[in-house]
Amino acid sequence: MTAALILEQLLNGLQLGMTLFLMSAGLTLVFGVMGLINLAHGSLYMIGAFCCAWITGLTDSFILGLLAGFCGAAIAGLIIEVLVIRRLYKRDHLDQVLATFALILIISEGTSWIFGPSPLYLSIPPWLSGSIPLFGGGSYPVYRLLIIIIGLLIAFGLYLLITKTRLGMRIRAGESDREMIAALGVDIRTIYTLVFSLGAALAGLAGALVSTLYSVEVGMGEPVLILALVVIVIGGIGSVKGALVASILVGLVDTLGRVFLPNILSLFINNDDVATLSASLASVLVYILMAFILAVRPQGLFSIHD
Repeated sequence: MTAALILEQLLNGLQLGMTLFLMSAGLTLVFGVMGLINLAHGSLYMIGAFCCAWITGLTDSFILGLLAGFCGAAIAGLIIEVLVIRRLYKRDHLDQVLATFALILIISEGTSWIFGPSPLYLSIPPWLSGSIPLFGGGSYPVYRLLIIIIGLLIAFGLYLLITKTRLGMRIRAGESDREMIAALGVDIRTIYTLVFSLGAALAGLAGALVSTLYSVEVGMGEPVLILALVVIVIGGIGSVKGALVASILVGLVDTLGRVFLPNILSLFINNDDVATLSASLASVLVYILMAFILAVRPQGLFSIHD
């Protein structure tokens, strides 16, 4: 086990963490500020990936594809919020779950009708297909490093938005007492629309960024949604800082567990059983992490005011 391999897997875990952060940051704000359980958030991730693949194929420009993924998901989120979500704010969580689950089915069928049932494949553009050398030997893809950088920049931008701007102050106030800020003359409906659209845009950007790493297909958002829900439970509902820290934790635990757990288990058990046991155990490590953190801090690592 070389230093280069460990460093490479740490970067892979960080890259997965940044993807989860883009997915979960908007979801945690929607849940924390608006009190809304949005199971269709993964569908917005899928919309971003399909928009990116489609526009990149038409224009041969990956930059335009990323912009299309971001804007396409934001527009889809705006439409969904105006037509459906607004009617759910005062309903109980069961109604929200049922309505947003119906949205998953509708969006999936609509996407399949527009783009066809076959997966789309998108290559990394040549100018991002290189790699950089790592300490101790080996190399790391430039594109994966770009995802890490974009995720960190988005995290810094969201920090400034939430803590340093008037809009961020209103978002935090809306989480604490939405009736009071509405009574003070703040248009809470507009804030809800902006928050939901921003969350949708970030999910779409995450989908667009990974469209070159995985196949773009109907249903690709649901597995990521499950991990994003784990992230916001660990990080604390409504906390962007918590979403960032929890995303990195989940990304590292998931990646390092899948890579190094077989080597660790082989020291204690028969090699014939290692593959099966390690695969099963690696898939539940993030849930073990969530259970441990909730046992220590039931409210999660942070709150929206941290």
